[in-house]
Order: sequence, then structure tokens, then C-alpha cells
Amino acid sequence: MKEESLKPPFSRPLTAKELAALPDSEIDFSDIPEATEEWFARARVVYPHERKLQLTVRLDADVVDFFKAKGKGYQTRMNEVLRTYVEAMRKDAPLR
Repeated sequence: MKEESLKPPFSRPLTAKELAALPDSEIDFSDIPEATEEWFARARVVYPHERKLQLTVRLDADVVDFFKAKGKGYQTRMNEVLRTYVEAMRKDAPLR
């Protein structure tokens, strides 16, 4: 790997206005997977559920650390993983 590829592309974070002014040729999309026809065929719309319960649950530290490392919204992501599992286990799981 070349040393120059490890350097950030800009000396400072760009503002939204500066980002919008960038031509597509200057935007690095290498960390974003391509949205292929196969991806769209497997995609599904996920609607938020209105009824949530607040509870205390004990989880392995490494599991929580994994979700927290992905940033804000980790509890929502954990809920979606559990929802996907529940729907997969239901034989009559409705599509959302």
C-alpha cells in the first residue's frame, strides 16, 4: 500500500456546501459497496415499531462493544438484528 493512500484526502473536514460542490470524480466511493440489482432484489423496507419496552438485559460485553463501535443508534441496530431473527423463526412472518 502506498503511503499517500493512507493520508486523508483533505487537510480538514469539508462543509456540506464544499462536499456538494465536489465533482463526482473527486469523491472516494471505495468504502461503499455497489448497490447492484441483486442487492435491490434482496432489500426490504423496515418501518419503525411504535411500541417499545424499556427493560434491563444482560449481554456479553464484546457483543455490546461491537454494536457501540458502529456509532450512534447501536440499540436500534441491536433491535433490528433481533427482529430479523424473530421474523426468520416465524413460519408466517409478514413482510414489512
